[in-house]
Amino acid sequence: MSGVLNASRNSAPSGLPISQIAEGLGIPHSAVLRYGHDKAKIDLQYLEGLERNPQAKLVLVTAISPTPAGEGKTTTSIGLADGLRHIGTRSVLALREPSMGPVFGIKGGATGGGKASLIPDAEINLHFTGDFAAIAEANNLLAAMVDNALHFATVDIDPRTVTIRRAMDVNDRALRDVVVGLGGRTGGVPRESGFDITAASQIMATFCMATSLEDLGERLNRIVVGRSSQNTPVTVADLEAGGALTVVLRDALAPNLVQTLEGTPAFVHGGPFANIAHGANSVIATDAALKLGDVVVTEAGFGADLGAEKFVDIVSRQTGLEPDLTVIVATVRALKYHGGMALEDLGTPNVARLEAGLTNLDRHVSNLQKVFGQHVLVAINQFAQDSPAEIEAIEAAMFKRGVDVVLSNHFGRGGEGAQDLARAVVSALEVPSHTTYCYDDDASLAGKAQAVVQRVYGGSTVSFTAAAARELARLEAEGWGKAPVCIAKTQYSFSTDARALGAPEDFEVNIREVRLSAGAGFVVLISGSIMTMPGLPKRPSACDISVSANGVISGMH
Repeated sequence: MSGVLNASRNSAPSGLPISQIAEGLGIPHSAVLRYGHDKAKIDLQYLEGLERNPQAKLVLVTAISPTPAGEGKTTTSIGLADGLRHIGTRSVLALREPSMGPVFGIKGGATGGGKASLIPDAEINLHFTGDFAAIAEANNLLAAMVDNALHFATVDIDPRTVTIRRAMDVNDRALRDVVVGLGGRTGGVPRESGFDITAASQIMATFCMATSLEDLGERLNRIVVGRSSQNTPVTVADLEAGGALTVVLRDALAPNLVQTLEGTPAFVHGGPFANIAHGANSVIATDAALKLGDVVVTEAGFGADLGAEKFVDIVSRQTGLEPDLTVIVATVRALKYHGGMALEDLGTPNVARLEAGLTNLDRHVSNLQKVFGQHVLVAINQFAQDSPAEIEAIEAAMFKRGVDVVLSNHFGRGGEGAQDLARAVVSALEVPSHTTYCYDDDASLAGKAQAVVQRVYGGSTVSFTAAAARELARLEAEGWGKAPVCIAKTQYSFSTDARALGAPEDFEVNIREVRLSAGAGFVVLISGSIMTMPGLPKRPSACDISVSANGVISGMH
């Protein structure tokens, strides 16, 4: 199956009719809730009535620590799924929805690239089926109900303790810290607050961890919005807001079905960031893919120290969605950058710099094998400038780990260029992973953080500000000690220093803030200078995006 990429809404439709993609998965017409020609939601009740395919395998795609040179993790995920179809394997993708923050900020779109792309790409990168808007509206409805309860004093909430911040899907540093409630008696109760980007909101994390509409409602009700004058938790249930929030999110919870350029089915649903949240698409989408396909390709955000760690320690632990194989993506260019080579020189062969940068790949692979019990395969996203000597150096380093290295040219050749990778994946799946966790449930929250810092990051210790330590102690006293931790840190380094490339060692990670994500079931530990509301760069990608008179979008990469 194949389609032609076309970003125009006014020209001929691109790809196959989405009803045909659904039909290929065995989904009846009555369960396909179409959003035009090329995207749909799949009815939740239909999906809940299906049993998981007992033969289905889950492949987790992760990567080395990101660099400006690019690694192409999403592109590789798409290319792999297309390659699997080329060799006769019934593959299905399960990926996150892009946030408009990076689309208009510095990263650009997140629908793959070249001949390994999702369609309709522009619509997926923008409003898509409205899921992000629904999540932001639910979040902001909750914030409004908290402030309303403060205004009328209908619920005992200490305004200094309110934890719910408003959300929007745009990078805006000016909204990180705000004062709400100004304007006298009719304006509400003045208090300090702020905005998070939608992808970092607790509602997003809760949405993505939910397994059903009923489960979503239960998770929403246990979200803690603040504390009473007696210092006891105040929840969404205390506000009687859970029903309304669930109603706002009801339609959004059905997973979205789209396709690749080659017609491979893709569930694209939910989108928490991995540097400030847990970085995986919705549990519902992955479960749907495992019911309808034989090999499911999903990805974890950013490097394996973030996305893959959180996928295993949070998602797998809570849901049983354990990878059968983990593919780690690297490029020759990115490895040379980790080895200290200047960005403008990366096209020049340099085995010495590449070997220096291999410490980054090696640590990620070692972590996946030794800490998380994963069977690992390395995929090299190939560029024309890659020299045979550089490829041989990667293969030699991974040979010592017992890990195969496979070249893939999915960007230039689509699924055809990923057939070798696909065959290697099918072969590797014959020896499944045996997933293990970085820490035990019974470890203290501080102990869990220490385990991640030492066992995954390569650091020596973790420290806490006085406020963070008090919050950890309080959460443990209130019964949250068994929850997994979600460390928010820079994606560019194992450490909290974005400039520390390669595989730094013996550093300290300081936790400056602790947030309970009760709906999602984990505790967020914020380190370094990481922000839950990003800012725009000096020249945002938005400056280069436009639309023609006939509706063709350009500049969205």
